[in-house]
Amino acid sequence: MRWGLVGPGEIAQQFAAALLGIQGGTLVAVAGRDTARAQAFVQRWCPSSSQTRIHASAADLATDPGVDAIYVATTHNAHLEAVQTCLLAGKPVLCEKPLTPTAAQAQSLITLARKRKVFLMEGMWTRFLPAWGQVQRWVTDDTIGRIHTVQSSFCFKSPHPPEHRHFNPALAGGVLLDVGIYNITLSQWLMAQQGKTQAPRVHVTGKRSPSGVDLRVQATLDYGDDTVSQFVCAFDGEAENGMRIHGERGSIDIPTGFWYAQNATLRRVGREPEVAHLPFRINGFEYEIEEAMRCIGAGRLESSVIPHEHTLMTLRLIDAMRLQLGVRYPFE
Repeated sequence: MRWGLVGPGEIAQQFAAALLGIQGGTLVAVAGRDTARAQAFVQRWCPSSSQTRIHASAADLATDPGVDAIYVATTHNAHLEAVQTCLLAGKPVLCEKPLTPTAAQAQSLITLARKRKVFLMEGMWTRFLPAWGQVQRWVTDDTIGRIHTVQSSFCFKSPHPPEHRHFNPALAGGVLLDVGIYNITLSQWLMAQQGKTQAPRVHVTGKRSPSGVDLRVQATLDYGDDTVSQFVCAFDGEAENGMRIHGERGSIDIPTGFWYAQNATLRRVGREPEVAHLPFRINGFEYEIEEAMRCIGAGRLESSVIPHEHTLMTLRLIDAMRLQLGVRYPFE
């Protein structure tokens, strides 16, 4: 499968490094507004760099007949236009999370993808990691019983200036879309394993940055039946950054860095802890790329691991949290 890439920035390097180690996939074209940056990216990540095409825009890349699928890795605010351009050209898309900054924008892309019969998937790489596959087996096998509480944190001190994408409203900045999305999507996924597919009630407090975006968020997602997910995400301080899943008969611990987990520990009363160590084959991005290639090869329009409705539900929750915090983007 011949891949094109839009936005040769930091996260795109993770994609390119993983693609180098995957059978059946290669990077053949890169689109970036900064030609020198795109050229440097190609020289580093493309073994046949002299044959890799560089385009000035997503529109040019989307019409490249030598490209089979496209990975979008621009800043959040630019996802809508880039993905829309690719879908209109009939190119399957794997888009870095979040698919878009708002649920309304995501719905427009999903509607377009279905109308055009083109594959579209949000690149939430964590959901495909082997360690989280083990967590899923423990949960679905009823090893810890009914989940009643999920607790997690994703906090760090961002050193960047106000114009950086972390804090810039025009770039859809804010901690929820950047890192809190991991706490939320995994909470949603865990509850779905137990048949809880309805939107939870949301209670949120937090703090905004001087630029007006969400800087720190403490939230409780209430799924009913005495089942909750509690999390904190922040750009203004440190935390343990793990996740713990509490069930009626035990718990599952995913240690620091739960979003790139390679270890998970099962704890049950009266038994020794059971540790699952499941390292990446490459850097972790390989699993979502392989899923996208499987789906595209099979003619599917979405992944069963991250279906469109899961993406929409997460963004609706983030919309609701931003509303409670008074955070609004200039393009809304």
